[in-house]
Amino acid sequence: MRTMRLKKREVKEREGLVQILEDCNVVRIGTIDEEGMFIVPVNYGYEIKKAENGEERLFLYLHSAKEGRKAEAFEKNPNVAIEMDCDHKMIKGDYACAYSFAFRSIMGNGTIRNLESSEEKLHGLELLMQHMEPKAKLNFTQEMIDRVNVYCIEVNSFTGKRRGE
Repeated sequence: MRTMRLKKREVKEREGLVQILEDCNVVRIGTIDEEGMFIVPVNYGYEIKKAENGEERLFLYLHSAKEGRKAEAFEKNPNVAIEMDCDHKMIKGDYACAYSFAFRSIMGNGTIRNLESSEEKLHGLELLMQHMEPKAKLNFTQEMIDRVNVYCIEVNSFTGKRRGE
């Protein structure tokens, strides 16, 4: 990824990045198909774990219907971009160009894959629910697991950014 232009806004510390992941509820996934580029907003679960190469990586999990534009695009081209943001607040100024916007965000890219085994799919669904509604005690039946696609994005690189008041 390119280096950030305004270094003072970059979030580098692990705790700050994890807090953004916790506080955001939607990740927007950028992908492409024969009709062109498009963005899909989805809820997500996540974990940070070691990848096959031994490096610590971010993994995002989402679920979807088994058919449709999104599913077809992910199958044809696994390369995706991600974006999430939270803590939106207007920063008022004394004149038009002095106005700004406070936020925290993560942007990056990665590779998406459809999880095949029931165990992997269940793990992804549990992480998604843990992130979205931690107090919910839900059990997934095999029928539920079989009915949906569960995807994992292995995030290859990402940056965090914040703009305060």
